[in-house]
Amino acid sequence: MKVLITGGSKGIGHEVAKLFALNSHDVLVVSRNFKNESELNKKGIKTFSFDLLNKNYSTLINNIKKFGKIDILINNAGYLINKPFLNINDDELENIYKVNVYAPFKLIRESFPYLSKKSHIINISSVGGVQGSMKFKGLSAYSSSKGAICILTECLAEEFKDTEVKFNALALGAVQTEMLEKAFPNYKAPISPKEIAKYIYSFALNDSMYFNGKILNVSSSNP
Repeated sequence: MKVLITGGSKGIGHEVAKLFALNSHDVLVVSRNFKNESELNKKGIKTFSFDLLNKNYSTLINNIKKFGKIDILINNAGYLINKPFLNINDDELENIYKVNVYAPFKLIRESFPYLSKKSHIINISSVGGVQGSMKFKGLSAYSSSKGAICILTECLAEEFKDTEVKFNALALGAVQTEMLEKAFPNYKAPISPKEIAKYIYSFALNDSMYFNGKILNVSSSNP
């Protein structure tokens, strides 16, 4: 299968990409900055440097077109601000929504002609973006943006229900990543990126026949 992953230079996306490549899938990783591009390339993973804050996605879409029909798209790239509500400025608010909401919206829209007939689109959200879950100070921008991607997932599943393309969101709990450390300094999560990657890998491959338009809580703690 051909797999496209955003935000795969480190953390969860990095581990998911390696797992797909290890199991002989073709993988394209998109990230703004690559600290380990050669490591990924050695594992047979294709990489493309692209800033999701860009207005013009034409270069990214051209690379996707060359890569081939996408069977699995994982919108994993994320941006977090840990700041009191009254201190968040307009640029910070705009950027968090551009990465966490606009980018998946635009990428799905622009790449749709290059999806396979039975492709599975997975949007990585957060338990903090699920209605009724525990919320935390300083994460108003982040959690609300993750709530938006959950609703977008449900809307797309409805809009394309007459096709075989499936849309689901995984609302992750605490995973030991740099982003978690930014949100909750000194907190130790019970799950590592490598462990959650195994779940995402299995879900992406096997569960589109069971789920469409679902927001699935994947959490043992929050945080």
